[in-house]
Amino acid sequence: MRLVRDLGRRKLRSTLTITGIAIGIMALVVFGSMANKMNALIGGGSKYYADKDIVSIGSMFSGSFQPLSLSDVGKIEKVDGVAAATPSIDMLMDDSTTATMGTPEMISGSVPGGDKGLEKFPMTAATGRLMTASDTGNVTVLGSDLARKLDAKVGGTVTLRNVKFTVIGILAPTLTAPDKDAQVTLAAAQQLFVKTLPPLIQSKVNASDIATSITVYPKSGVDPETLKDSLKAALGSSYTVMDGKDFDAMLGSISTIFSVVLTGVAMLSLLVGGLSTINTMAMSVAERTREIGIKRAIGASRWRIRREIVLESAAIGLIAGLIGLGIGGLMTILFNELGRASGNVLFELTFGTAFTAVAFATGLGAVAGFVPAWHASRLDPVTALRYE
Repeated sequence: MRLVRDLGRRKLRSTLTITGIAIGIMALVVFGSMANKMNALIGGGSKYYADKDIVSIGSMFSGSFQPLSLSDVGKIEKVDGVAAATPSIDMLMDDSTTATMGTPEMISGSVPGGDKGLEKFPMTAATGRLMTASDTGNVTVLGSDLARKLDAKVGGTVTLRNVKFTVIGILAPTLTAPDKDAQVTLAAAQQLFVKTLPPLIQSKVNASDIATSITVYPKSGVDPETLKDSLKAALGSSYTVMDGKDFDAMLGSISTIFSVVLTGVAMLSLLVGGLSTINTMAMSVAERTREIGIKRAIGASRWRIRREIVLESAAIGLIAGLIGLGIGGLMTILFNELGRASGNVLFELTFGTAFTAVAFATGLGAVAGFVPAWHASRLDPVTALRYE
C-alpha cells in the first residue's frame, strides 16, 4: 500500500512514465507474437524437410513451379540409398496471390501411400477423412485456415482455380504450411497445373506425366545430405535437390530478421522507459529529501532506503508491463480475428513472451531506479533534514 501511496503523490509524472514503458512493452508483445508465429512456421518446415530430399527444377520457393517428368521417379528409385520416391504437384491457389507475412495458399496433389509409410510429419483430420489412394475425381482435403476462409464443410464444395471440388476432410491445425493447403488427387492437380502453363508448353506436355517435385525418402541409416549428393550426381545440374539444411539456410534468415527487430524494440523500450524512470525517481528523491533524512535520523539503514526506492521503481515497471501486456495481447487477438476470415493468423502470444515482457519491464524499472536509490541512501541525515 505504501508503494501505491508514494506513486500517487505524483500522479501525472508516474502516469507518463508508466505510459512510456507500456508502449514499449506493447510493441515488444506484438512483435514477439509475430516472431513466435513465424518461428512456428519455419520450425514446422524444418521438421518436414529434416528427414528427406526434394527434387525439383528451379527453386521450390520462387513461386514459379516448373514441370518435370514422372519418368524421373524411376531414375531416382534406382539411386543407391533411396527407399521411396513419390511425385507431387504444387501450385499457388491463385496466380494473383500477393506477398504475405505467412505461408501462401497452395493446391497440392500427391499419391497417398507413395511414401511407403516413411513420412513422419503428422497430419490428422479434424472432420471427415484424409485422402486415400482409392480417391479419384475432384475431391479435396482442406487445411484448417483455408477451410475457415472458404467457409467450407465436409460434404460441401469449393472452387479451386475455377473447378469445383467436393470437400471430404478438413485437417486439424498444424500451425504451419498445411493449414493453408488444398490437397487434391495427383491427377486433378496435374490437370489444374497444365492450365497454368503458357499455351505453347501446354501443347507439348502430357498432363498425366508431369510433377513439380519428387519427395525422396532415404533408407534407414542413410543421411539425407549424403543421399542429396548421390541424387545430384545421378540427375545432373538441371535439377535442384534440397534437404533440411538447405531449407533452414533459405528461410532461417527470416527468424533472424524478426529476432533483430525484436531486440531493437526491446532496446528502444530500455532507452525510453529507462530514462523516463530515472527522471521520475530522481525527482521523487529530490521531493522527499527531508522525509529520507527523517528516516535516516531515526535509524533507517542505507540498504532500507535503497530497497524502498528500487521497489517503488520496480512497481512502476511492473504496472507498465502488465498494462503493455494487456494492450499488446488485445491487439494480437484483434489482428488475428480480423485476419482469420482471410486465413492470415499472424500472431501467437505464448506464456514465455508474456512472462518475458512483464519481467523485462519490472527489471527495467528496478535497474533504472538504482541510481536515484543509491543517491538517496548516501544523503547526509543532517543536511537532508535542513532541506527545504
